[in-house]
Amino acid sequence: MLVSAAVCPSPPLLVPAVAAGAAPELDGARAACADALGVLAAARPDRLVVVGPAEPAATGEHPRGATGSFRGFGVDVDVVLGGAVPGGAGVPGRALPSSLAVAAWLLEHVHWSAAPVSGLGVDERLATGRCVAAGQEIAAGDDRVALLVMGDASACRTLKAPGYLDDRAAGFDEAVAAALSAADVAALTALDTELASALKAAGRAPWQVLAGAAEGAGLGGALLYEDAPYGVGYLVAAWS
Repeated sequence: MLVSAAVCPSPPLLVPAVAAGAAPELDGARAACADALGVLAAARPDRLVVVGPAEPAATGEHPRGATGSFRGFGVDVDVVLGGAVPGGAGVPGRALPSSLAVAAWLLEHVHWSAAPVSGLGVDERLATGRCVAAGQEIAAGDDRVALLVMGDASACRTLKAPGYLDDRAAGFDEAVAAALSAADVAALTALDTELASALKAAGRAPWQVLAGAAEGAGLGGALLYEDAPYGVGYLVAAWS
């Protein structure tokens, strides 16, 4: 059963080495993410599942010890999901998608040790029903599960945003923020997939995985951070 969840944005800019001189601009987001992870740890889960958007080649399960890197962003920073496994620094295999690599960095940043960690990469185009079913599968069983859900809101908030300015973006992000604040499973499930895609909202599918996992869990929500630096909606929330 799901006992807690944290929702965090997934831009590599959260990693200070990637952001370089602009790193202080996201200090508030990093602090909110750390607070959300503290809520997860306080719930004393038996396991933590990290869910984030991924390209098709990186979808599916990523075990503890899976490795990722920010070398593609010009910095010599490597991460290991959930920390090194006994007997080795990491698990050979597919590299983590960017969203799960950011999550791995966040977990290392707070020295996560509360529960074993695994990852799930979700295709941004995955249909709502399949997202919900994936969440239900994660939460099935008697063990205490926590979710770390990675993903950004719209990327169309300003003229200089990655997706240019779209007048629908602010309203979409406000609706998502309200749903996360209220732990409103129905509202997340009802998100318009076509609109989310048009607005380049990479978090839509992971949020709907959360909705499936949280059905019947009776969790309450709190919005810890809301901003749109660089024209992209960043939201941090904690459910417990």
